[in-house]
Amino acid sequence: MSGSLGRRIAVAAVAIPLAAGVVYAGGWILVGLLALLGALGAREVYGLAARGGAQPLPGVGYVGAALFPVLAYLARSRADAMDWIVLAPAAWLLLVLGVATAIRRPDRGPIAGIGVTLLGAAYAGGLPATLIFLRYPSAGAAPWPATALAFLPLVTTWACDTCAMAGGAGFGGPKLAPTLSPAKTWSGAAAGAAGALLAAPLWGTLVVGRAGLAVSLWQLVACGAFVGTAGQFGDLAESLFKREAGVKDSGAFFPGHGGVLDRLDSLYWTVPGTALILALGGTL
Repeated sequence: MSGSLGRRIAVAAVAIPLAAGVVYAGGWILVGLLALLGALGAREVYGLAARGGAQPLPGVGYVGAALFPVLAYLARSRADAMDWIVLAPAAWLLLVLGVATAIRRPDRGPIAGIGVTLLGAAYAGGLPATLIFLRYPSAGAAPWPATALAFLPLVTTWACDTCAMAGGAGFGGPKLAPTLSPAKTWSGAAAGAAGALLAAPLWGTLVVGRAGLAVSLWQLVACGAFVGTAGQFGDLAESLFKREAGVKDSGAFFPGHGGVLDRLDSLYWTVPGTALILALGGTL
């Protein structure tokens, strides 16, 4: 076993049980982890943007990224999906702080700086904050069923990634996006989509359903179809960011696994999409 592979396995062996425990514990423990990952992810976004010539406002962005999960948790009891607009104050406050800071540095490209600052905070902090709504569905589920539901996009995304890797290695064929990610193939993408389409109904029926939280089959199929597509777009989107910055990894927070963006790239897309599907279906 290579040293790199060994580090990857060691990190995964620690990170997966830790994530499961934090999601199960919920409350401010979960909020704290999401806030930390949000700030770290925003830091990596700003690092990539700086390599491309932008000058973001890091301090403002870190505050904004951490604020999204806090507001999501405070709004967790609101049943109507349209009430998610409560997250808007975080973006608004972030914009105000960004403008106020940029006024003091008008020679450093304030428009681009504020734009990148907003993007980094919303992307790394706002999108994953929707995991709070999965952990606290409107049905008021007990910790275990709610944890199982929160893991729906996580497990489905993992299945998509695993099947895509196996399918690409086994079948090869035409490249999916050779300029962005030369290793990805259309066969791998198809295998990933199939894996997600299978994993979501299985997890939703055998785990979430048996835990006592009913999710309709059409919602599970829709989640699988969405994750199988959006998760791979999320991966390519991060590859686009890294290509512009001229780097292989967004960071080195996870030894052997790269940065926060490298590990969560697909989840930035699949978690909010799953939450929206379940909200429209009445589960949240």
